[in-house]
Amino acid sequence: MRYRSFIPFLVLIVPGVLLSTEGFSQKKNLTYEQVFSRGEPRLTSPLPRITGWLDDDYFLESRTKDEKQTVMKINALTGEESVYLDHEKFNEKLPEGFTLRKSETRTDDLNYFIFRKDSNLYYFNLPEEEFRQLTGPESEEKNITFSPDAGKIAFTRDHNLFVVDLAAGEEMQLTNDGTDRIYNGWASWVYYEEILGRSSRYRAFWWSPDSKKLAYLRFDDNPVPEFTLFSAEGTHGELEVTPYPKPGDPNPVVRLGIAHLETGETVWMNTNDGVDRYVAWPFWTRDSKQLIYQYMPRDQDEITLFSVDPATGGKTEIYTEKQQSWVEFFEDLYLFKDGSGFLLRSDVDGWRNVYYYNMSGELISKVTDFDWRVNGIARVVEKTKTLFFTGTGGESTENHLFSIKLNGKGLKKLTSVQGSHRVNVSPEGKYFIDTYSNIHTPAKMELFSANGKSIRMLGDSKSDIMNEYNLGKVELFTIPTSDGWELPAKWTLPPDFDKTKKYPVRFSIYGGPNASSVSNSTGYSLSNHYYAQHGIITISVDHRGSGHFGKKGVELMHRNLGKWETHDYIEAVKWLRKKPFIDPGRIGITGSSYGGYMTLMGMTAGADYFTHGQARSAVTDWRLYDNVYTERYMDTPEQNPEGYDYGSVMTHADKYKGHLLITHGTMDDNVHMQNIIQLISTMEDLGKDFELMLYPGGRHGWDGPKRVHSTRESVQFWFRHFLGKELEEEVGSKVKKVRGER
Repeated sequence: MRYRSFIPFLVLIVPGVLLSTEGFSQKKNLTYEQVFSRGEPRLTSPLPRITGWLDDDYFLESRTKDEKQTVMKINALTGEESVYLDHEKFNEKLPEGFTLRKSETRTDDLNYFIFRKDSNLYYFNLPEEEFRQLTGPESEEKNITFSPDAGKIAFTRDHNLFVVDLAAGEEMQLTNDGTDRIYNGWASWVYYEEILGRSSRYRAFWWSPDSKKLAYLRFDDNPVPEFTLFSAEGTHGELEVTPYPKPGDPNPVVRLGIAHLETGETVWMNTNDGVDRYVAWPFWTRDSKQLIYQYMPRDQDEITLFSVDPATGGKTEIYTEKQQSWVEFFEDLYLFKDGSGFLLRSDVDGWRNVYYYNMSGELISKVTDFDWRVNGIARVVEKTKTLFFTGTGGESTENHLFSIKLNGKGLKKLTSVQGSHRVNVSPEGKYFIDTYSNIHTPAKMELFSANGKSIRMLGDSKSDIMNEYNLGKVELFTIPTSDGWELPAKWTLPPDFDKTKKYPVRFSIYGGPNASSVSNSTGYSLSNHYYAQHGIITISVDHRGSGHFGKKGVELMHRNLGKWETHDYIEAVKWLRKKPFIDPGRIGITGSSYGGYMTLMGMTAGADYFTHGQARSAVTDWRLYDNVYTERYMDTPEQNPEGYDYGSVMTHADKYKGHLLITHGTMDDNVHMQNIIQLISTMEDLGKDFELMLYPGGRHGWDGPKRVHSTRESVQFWFRHFLGKELEEEVGSKVKKVRGER
């Protein structure tokens, strides 16, 4: 349930747009197909697919026409285009069944490609037009990664680490002890989910810049208790057993090694092996002479950066940070080319700011010193000592691009349109590509010079037919609490909104620590507009621990998961009840994962306020979730029994009195169905009525026909309870089509 740092995000597919409601009755209504099944016509058009900057003057754009793909090289200043890579030209040179588009991985300059077919790996050197097989039909190679010089690839196979020299075609096996519980370069589940992140795809190895060494983590999951999932497929079913540490359980044993490719030997780093701690997120210095790794005790209230010698494993401490609540790994640590120091983003002073340290750990400058949040490092231009970064700029629901000198002077705001901006800055900071939106404007893509001056528009996602549709009215505002907090909120009102009518309200939330749902941007989908045109208001509200108020708000959740989130959602309901157009008898709440947990807390601890709920893939008791995530916020059950007791849905189940739909995948390996089983057992013992829908084989989400079914069930739930009618339209035919019925 790892949630990355709060960044107001935008989505490019569909808009949440404020349109005039004048003449709404003459406009078209959205269909279920359009909203939930990507049916035609679409209300938005895709934006250009920018694959990256080639240098400071040219960027690459991938285009597809008539199923033929071309990569164009575009001059940023003039817009002049030339073909950089014609896929069809080279597809003709590949054996049958191979196309560049279906490659397993490739280098950023699109010169070298790796393919997979029939359990074999193949290599294509595009400049030399050389194609050859690299591996035989052994076990599957995973996380195939090019070396920085593109001369080698590394991968894991059967939990061992391998390297292939592409020029010689020789394979080197770097480890030999991989088993079903010992992994080299492949992350243990809890590290994948909560520390390295899902984008790692379990990869736990890192190339040195000189392509001569590989840093990797070795995991031993033998001490970790196993959790068993049951698949009901077939006649006798099947068990899936996975090491999964729950709060207070033993962790995997982790070591950090550096494999030297010249010898094939691994030098183990001094990481206090034998101590219960977390070791992760290593970064190489640019000269490959040092590796910086991050060390955190199990309590997760302190983090230390160590510099280690790849030849000996000896370490030197260069930075330590301690907080009363918890700390987090530095995922975007920036190391200077000249070895002078590093930049890191930390919230140690209450707001996430950028700090500049030398390699001895001495502070050179606090580059940013704001009482608002720095969301990310966009680019560092060392030649001009300039940092490009994104941040809220005082509006916590927005995200903008700024530049500042490394001494903390010369701050410039480079994006001017209100809303949420996602930027791609050229290598030396000459230009940036800005993709932005707000509640009034669907996503646009625009090219700017470094001073924020527009060069030209690259794309606009708003289609010509959008104004023909009966979309809802989106508003961004704050809700005051009784103790002085202003909670960010966004709702979608019906297009024919009438203050004299009574409307049901559907809260759509996530609610985890440091995880916002409210931003001045387009939304995930048109679903809120679909509900709005049927007379249902959808609202999102962010509580005090969601990131809008800095660490002072977030750390209130320490040892208190479930407390302040529920409190603030109840405050929002109290505020809504004062509105004459809100029906207090139809106030619902829905969410998935942590949002599912908050839905259940709302329906139990907040039963006097929430009347309807739909909880998906929900945690019900923090004793049942993984230890890294849970202990970060709650400490262990032994250290914080009161917090675990209050945070359990079962503690409050006796208060439940509304209408609840629970959905869960039976093979959820993240939030185990055990959570729901324990809750429904409690609810049954209490004589409570509720609805339950299971999705056999579903993990922490599901696709295909079951996704079609669950989406329909979700919409049906709100129609049935809020509108007193069944969902009809073309949904029935859609379900039949998926089933293959006529």
